[in-house]
Amino acid sequence: MAIPVDQAGPVERANAVQRVERGSESALGGNIVFDQDGLTPAPGSGVVGEHVDPAAATKDGIRAGGSVRPVTGIPLIVTTPTDRAAGATRRDHALLRPTRRERRERRREKVRRRRTVFGRHPKSTVALVVLLLLTPVWLSAGSAATDQAMGNTVGARLTEWVRDHGGGGLVTWAENTWYTWNAPPKGGKPAAGAIPAPTQGTSTTVAAGSAHLPVPAAVTPFVSDPTPGEGQWHPIGRTVAGIPAMYAAYLRPNAVNTSLVTGVAWMDTKLLSTTLYAGSMIPSPGPAWTNSPPIAGSALDTLDAAFNSGFRMQDSNGGFYLDGVTSAGYPLQAGSASLVIHKDGTPDIGAWGTDVTMSPSVVAVRQNLDLIVDNGQPVPGLDANDHSRWGATLGGQVQVWRSGLGITADGALVYAGGSGLSIVDLADVLARAGAVRAMEMDINTSWVNFFSFDPPAGQPASGADGTKLTYDEVNSPSRYFSPSARDFITESVRTTSATTSRSKVG
Repeated sequence: MAIPVDQAGPVERANAVQRVERGSESALGGNIVFDQDGLTPAPGSGVVGEHVDPAAATKDGIRAGGSVRPVTGIPLIVTTPTDRAAGATRRDHALLRPTRRERRERRREKVRRRRTVFGRHPKSTVALVVLLLLTPVWLSAGSAATDQAMGNTVGARLTEWVRDHGGGGLVTWAENTWYTWNAPPKGGKPAAGAIPAPTQGTSTTVAAGSAHLPVPAAVTPFVSDPTPGEGQWHPIGRTVAGIPAMYAAYLRPNAVNTSLVTGVAWMDTKLLSTTLYAGSMIPSPGPAWTNSPPIAGSALDTLDAAFNSGFRMQDSNGGFYLDGVTSAGYPLQAGSASLVIHKDGTPDIGAWGTDVTMSPSVVAVRQNLDLIVDNGQPVPGLDANDHSRWGATLGGQVQVWRSGLGITADGALVYAGGSGLSIVDLADVLARAGAVRAMEMDINTSWVNFFSFDPPAGQPASGADGTKLTYDEVNSPSRYFSPSARDFITESVRTTSATTSRSKVG
């Protein structure tokens, strides 16, 4: 119970003064004491004129000898300094900081009190919504990953899927980064057996009616100390009346990356007929093309070789023509490098509109970029740094798996393919192998492939009888005996030729 001031003793009144002084702290850092300026406090009035020490207080709460202000009737506000040092932090009434565990529990409790599922589980709900919205994407990607027509491996299939769905730039960046970090080694020697040992050539007797091209001259190696057998031709695939219809040679593509080996295949177009097969996705889905994968039926009885075609049409800067139909969205482009096939299976290669043109005898045209060899030489200004011209999916400077196709002066087809090739390397190899005009075909590990077939006499070709052009190709010779999203090219023994027989190698 509070004691009235007029009834309190001197000690109690002094203590009240102390409490008043400590009671209200101002922004100036002191205490505020109200007084009646000029008023003489009456005894017991409780109005304090000065600070009174309890020990020295009199009965009226006024220290002996203390002065009394004159009464003016105006309240006086007096600030009294505190004993706190300047800049000190007052912690008399500070609350204790909650621990991390306590804060976490408070947040959890706040979440548990929310009424909706989204409020209680916001992250899980957002993740579920995103998952549901992307369901068509997962289904599409999963379908592509299991579709063998999209590629030989899951990685290749998903890469194709990403490209087809607007991710071409991402794929290009990833491939450039990977190939830059994994550049082909400089120096070194080829793997054992990569370049076959030289073989003794055997003379052949030309059967009546079996016109064929002369055996090509050996390819001059690029290195100063060639491996025995480097650049020499070896019969591959079927023979026609004892005459090899194809030869292969192997050599280093330059004098720097001497551990790499490029394979070259020479094809006799008088003994062989060329056919273009349309893939299920390239050039474009829709038309029921006459020749589409897989290779089957009677085509297997004469099949001698199968190899990759060009880039995807949207990357080829060219068009596609087959069965009298131009592929939708991809008309033939003037000046583009073109493989042209006539009704009798005879091929030709050149710039569209100048070297080769449309005629009633043309049954197929496959275009891809520009010529890389013309007049027997790499084209002037061939630049490994020109990304737009020599690789829409990969820059020409990066050394990757590449392939190319050329035509010789006497009409033979020449295919070259291998790892670690720049566009300049590819052009140099094709020109040195005798091509007077040549074009780049497909690039990258999954898409460069050439297979020759040599089944027993009277038997159809199969993967078991197939041989890769180079030992390090990643695809199987059975590749084109299954559905394929990409177009490809075959060489078959002409039906007007003599009965085929097995080749004798080595």
